[in-house]
Amino acid sequence: MKYAFLLLALIFAGCGESSTNEGESVRDIDGNEYEIVKIGSQYWFKSNLKVSKYRNGESIPTGLNKSAWKRTTDGAYAVYEDEQKNDSLYGKLYNYYAVTDSRGLCPTGWHVPSDGEWNIMVKNLDPDADTACSECEQSSIAGGALKSTATQPTLGGWDSPNEGATNSSGFTALPGGLRLDDGGYFNTVASNGYWWSSSVSSGSNAWSRDLSSYGYSGILRYGYNRTYGFSVRCCRD
Repeated sequence: MKYAFLLLALIFAGCGESSTNEGESVRDIDGNEYEIVKIGSQYWFKSNLKVSKYRNGESIPTGLNKSAWKRTTDGAYAVYEDEQKNDSLYGKLYNYYAVTDSRGLCPTGWHVPSDGEWNIMVKNLDPDADTACSECEQSSIAGGALKSTATQPTLGGWDSPNEGATNSSGFTALPGGLRLDDGGYFNTVASNGYWWSSSVSSGSNAWSRDLSSYGYSGILRYGYNRTYGFSVRCCRD
């Protein structure tokens, strides 16, 4: 019986079983390198995913125009305003279909975190966080612990005032903006960051976590349509 409880505990904790530790790095199939940070018992990439291929080597579709981006139900990615500098600074913006594609978005031994795994991380940063609430600010301080302290005009920095940013977690969240589902427009780079979870919220929506530069240092949990383009962080298996 005690072994069953141990197994359940490991499944619930997530982001933990691998040979790669904090301070080390992982490469994706394109050769992009990601440093690792430990938050509580979990291990995360320290920067946003940039990969252009699934784990099996097959290319992820890109270059979709506004109309095609809105219509597709296949995995796809975009680079903010199609500018290479944004790919280098913030990584790619993936739709939810890429996140859950069976070919695998993250490198071997890693995965896109579930909504529950995000909740564990938020709770580690703020024991008083409300991880049961829906469409809400889960914590008024955890966002500050996640955000990079860099501000514009530093390349990749947040717009001022970057409220409450300390990056005490080492997560180094950057404001990569998003690609909208309706119209396929890009928006909010430098002021907001959005990250997918792998979990459906309801209907055609899936859970994400949102951070902002303006007015608060919190972290928001919202369900967005699967055709939005958001950043992705990988979590250890």
